Amino acid sequence: MKELIPKDEYGIFADNHDTARVDSLFVADFFEKRHDHVLRDIVKITDPKSGLSEEFVKNNFAADKYQDATGRKLPCYQMTRDGFTMLVMGYTGQKAMKFKELYIKRFNEMEKFIKTLVSARQEFPLLTANIKLLHDAPKPYHFSNECDMLNRIVLGMTAKQFRLVGGIEKGKSIRPYLSKEQIDMLETLQKVDVGLLVAFPNYEERKRHLEWYKTKLEEDK
Repeated sequence: MKELIPKDEYGIFADNHDTARVDSLFVADFFEKRHDHVLRDIVKITDPKSGLSEEFVKNNFAADKYQDATGRKLPCYQMTRDGFTMLVMGYTGQKAMKFKELYIKRFNEMEKFIKTLVSARQEFPLLTANIKLLHDAPKPYHFSNECDMLNRIVLGMTAKQFRLVGGIEKGKSIRPYLSKEQIDMLETLQKVDVGLLVAFPNYEERKRHLEWYKTKLEEDK
């Protein structure tokens, strides 16, 4: 399965459909179970006779393959939060409870990250694509900081502040509420920032260059 955001140390990642998932190999490792036993548990609960609906199984359990140390391709599963919850529901004991709590926390963090990425991609698709290329394991702030900076330079405030001022629903794109001039400037600065991300890793340096560039564009009008 292709990963939009790579697996973290707990095997949680985001797939290309902006869904948080967890790798069954990591679940086996953390819950101190043999992977073939975890696969057996998954096969059991996803069996048509288990009582789970076909839709639930399809949406929450994705069969996949991994390559072991000898080069063999072996089965594994990529599960959503609901799939993971259904699987580990029967895992008991103090250690199992601790790991369940930890995984729920990690899923929350990943889902929050995905929302940040989706929002950023909605406004700055070119920029977010390049941030993912520049960072092997991008963090939420890699996207939010850059988008906030561009919005502050052009709009004088972040997208979140713009929504509050304009009474716009949380999470909704602000693009339809901007003027053509604002959109054009954001598009231009986004392209400039893509180059600056490589040349100037320091945030403040990029900010100064973008502010200078915006001023020059306005003077040349």
